[in-house]
Amino acid sequence: MVHKDITKENKQSSTIWGGRFNSKPSAIMEEINSSISFDKRLFHEDIIASIAHAQMLAKQNIISKGEGLKIINGLKRIYKEIEKGKFNFKTELEDIHMNIESRLKEIIGDTAGKLHTARSRNDQVSTDLRLWVRNAISILDKELKELQKRLIVLAERNTSTIMPGYTHLQNAQPITFGHHLLAYVEMFGRDRSRLIDCSKRLNINPLGSAALAGTAFPIDRQSTTKELNFTSPTTNSIDAVSDRDFVIEFLSISAITSIHISRLSEEIVIWCSDQFNFIKLSDKFSTGSSIMPQKRNPDAAELARGKSGRIIGSLMSILVVLKGLPLSYSKDLQEDKEGLFDSFDSLYICIKACIGMISDVTINKEKMLEASKHGYTTATDLADWLVKELKIPFRKSHEISGRIVKLAEKNNCLLHELPLDSFKSIEKKINNNVFKVLSVENSVKSKISYGGTSPKEVLKQIKNAKRRFLK
Repeated sequence: MVHKDITKENKQSSTIWGGRFNSKPSAIMEEINSSISFDKRLFHEDIIASIAHAQMLAKQNIISKGEGLKIINGLKRIYKEIEKGKFNFKTELEDIHMNIESRLKEIIGDTAGKLHTARSRNDQVSTDLRLWVRNAISILDKELKELQKRLIVLAERNTSTIMPGYTHLQNAQPITFGHHLLAYVEMFGRDRSRLIDCSKRLNINPLGSAALAGTAFPIDRQSTTKELNFTSPTTNSIDAVSDRDFVIEFLSISAITSIHISRLSEEIVIWCSDQFNFIKLSDKFSTGSSIMPQKRNPDAAELARGKSGRIIGSLMSILVVLKGLPLSYSKDLQEDKEGLFDSFDSLYICIKACIGMISDVTINKEKMLEASKHGYTTATDLADWLVKELKIPFRKSHEISGRIVKLAEKNNCLLHELPLDSFKSIEKKINNNVFKVLSVENSVKSKISYGGTSPKEVLKQIKNAKRRFLK
């Protein structure tokens, strides 16, 4: 009786590993070894890659045409079962690959075992993961483009809306709100270009590399490359199964993008505060307090800001996992997926939240304009005027302007509120024309350099941004 139980366990253990082991793994081994709880989201990629592999095997007469068709039809049936939620994922089968293969055997019998000819789970998972990341990049690029579009639309409505520009979070110079928004359009444009570059680099086909040494079967790697829309097959089978550079790169880009999202979210939080009151988020993206009835919290922005931490953490995690791994495949590489999937999910929802916030935001133009007049934001315009009109060297004009600001502070007034005599007490050449450059409106209009904040230049850059990013 005991002997029969052991035999039963032997059969269970050999479903994946063949006849090498005498007993099934312990429960804790099954738990730590299994990845099906998270890698089941690779089912789409695993099935289309398996179909491509089966087609190639039949084409090369490694399996018969009939066997190939039987395998492909079985895989398509499994795809429908998973999509409809009727597939039973089993922890003891470890991963998505073995779950699908086991189900295929239930459907078509022993012919299912021929699907794994000339491949390993090592090249299989590398192929699946590249396909998944390629699709993830396409999705994120589309959403970032939409975010850029919403920012551009808002910028176009606010080309003449004046606000304070900041350095060190202190009033620096007056700018237009449209100009400020276009800064984020540029950031997200760089993120998109990095994603596109990453997609180009990862788009090579590992399938056919097998465990690490390639295969003795007469496979056609160009065939699966074309079928799966890769640009070329990988050129080194060892690198093909052990490389996760594309995961690092994707997570690095995700981390950079999340930082840009976080910076935008931080400004939304600041601008929504009572101290600033520059904008108001709609009810859709705000929450209240359980105890303070007056509260209106920009929680969508705060959550988007906070999620950057977990995305950066996922990048750090995969870097540490990979730093000491010898070639080629090690089970450590199973740790590449949870952080990858979580980062994509987190970044996706953060971008969507920002799209929503930007689309529904209300701008307090009066408050922005009023704030731009404080902090002596036209002091640089004064210094520039001294250079252009009075031919004073800039370093000297900078000193003069600083002394005039100090005098205004002493008199508790704005620069344009100082009488002309006060200006002359510091520099006798100053005349009435100085007052033309001290208004925030004239300051903004004067910044006509390429990429500057003048409304006319902002309109030009909006047109430029539409051409570069939205077409």
